[in-house]
Amino acid sequence: MNFRPRPKDEPEINLIPFIDVLLVILIFLMLTTTYSKFTELQLKLPVADADAQRDYPKEIVVTVSSDGRYAIKGVPVTSRGVDAIAQGLANAQATKDSVLIITADATAPHQSVINVMEAARRSGVNHVTFAAQSSAAAGAR
Repeated sequence: MNFRPRPKDEPEINLIPFIDVLLVILIFLMLTTTYSKFTELQLKLPVADADAQRDYPKEIVVTVSSDGRYAIKGVPVTSRGVDAIAQGLANAQATKDSVLIITADATAPHQSVINVMEAARRSGVNHVTFAAQSSAAAGAR
């Protein structure tokens, strides 16, 4: 019989499998997490700090009201479709060199502005810009 005390081995903790499991869990959580978009932000558009307004030789001003009605060079467009806006641009002699200035109300639907841009593309107008009031003028209201 051997009654000599045996040397006690220190327990060894291997961290590599633990780290592997944590990385797998982290990757799983990253892939399954959905990110919420806050769609109910209160926005006031458009306001921009810009230099003095430029005068373009062949400018066509399209106005979009808050309820989605259009006017091209002050002439109201009867229909709200893209074809009617394109016809109005043709009547206003829109060419490739013309500059289309979209003056949209801050509360105008985005689809109305997109309709004007699509009509400009169909009419061959390459230069589109947006009118905005300065932030100083917006604060005075």
